[in-house]
Formats: sequence, structure tokens, C-alpha cells
Amino acid sequence: MKKQIGWFSIVLVAGCAQTVTPHYDMRFGDAVREANLAMTIDPDAGRRGDTVMGIDGRAAQESATRYRDSFKEPPPVTNVINIGGGFTGGGGAR
Repeated sequence: MKKQIGWFSIVLVAGCAQTVTPHYDMRFGDAVREANLAMTIDPDAGRRGDTVMGIDGRAAQESATRYRDSFKEPPPVTNVINIGGGFTGGGGAR
């Protein structure tokens, strides 16, 4: 019985010990946050009410309509025959 109590107390004390990597724990996730900031061109863009430059309302509406319509009527499939030559008379095996 004493052996079991001794083992249990060792496990209990080990659970209360401080971490062995305080410097790593303090900076945990910094690399991900820095990478996200590096990918963001303008972090304050949502706070400003600027209009989008480069496209007007009519062009945006038409592009959205074309995009939706492309699923209703997809463009025709083009069959590609003779990929790589061969029947053109130049360089193919005979």
C-alpha cells in the first residue's frame, strides 16, 4: 500500500510542475500570426469605406451574371484529336 501511495504522490507532484519550455509557450502561435499579417495587403481595409478601384457597378453586375449563367449553359466541349502530331506529316512515326 505504501508503494502505491508513493507512486501516486510522484505523479501528482509531476502534474503540478511548471512547464519546461516557458519561452516557447510564451511565443506559441506567433509564426502563424506573422504569416497571416504578411499575406494581408491592407489590414485596415475593413475600417474604411473606400470604394473598390478598378471595376464599376455595371461591370461587376455583368461579370456576376455571366458567372451564374455559365453553370446554366456551360460552354461547348471541344474535342481535341491527335494530341502530339503524328497525322500532320511532320515528325511522326510511319
